[in-house]
Amino acid sequence: MSGETAQAAADAAFARGAYPHRVDGTRTLDKLSALDAIGEALSFPSYFGRNLDALYDMLTDLSWLPTGEHVLIWAGSDGLKAAEPKAYLAVRSVLSDAQRAMGSGDRRLTLVLVDA
Repeated sequence: MSGETAQAAADAAFARGAYPHRVDGTRTLDKLSALDAIGEALSFPSYFGRNLDALYDMLTDLSWLPTGEHVLIWAGSDGLKAAEPKAYLAVRSVLSDAQRAMGSGDRRLTLVLVDA
């Protein structure tokens, strides 16, 4: 969402009753740090496997979080895109697939990319 800030995205999530979870893009300059930052933002359980398959599994579960919509706000994802373009595309693909899979039900996942 061009021009939107992470705070504006979080405010919009709160306004509609969703739970915002912010990922700090300054910490996501390689694949593992991106996985860790996403896991931290969503409070992944300690058994998170730190790989793309495990990321998908966690994102399509979210049973440790309250019911409702969970908005993953990734500010500055362009850092990973510049540093490791293939890793960025792989992570984005998993996030998009998980968002589609979690579009309905007790827990929903929405991905918002914002400028840093």
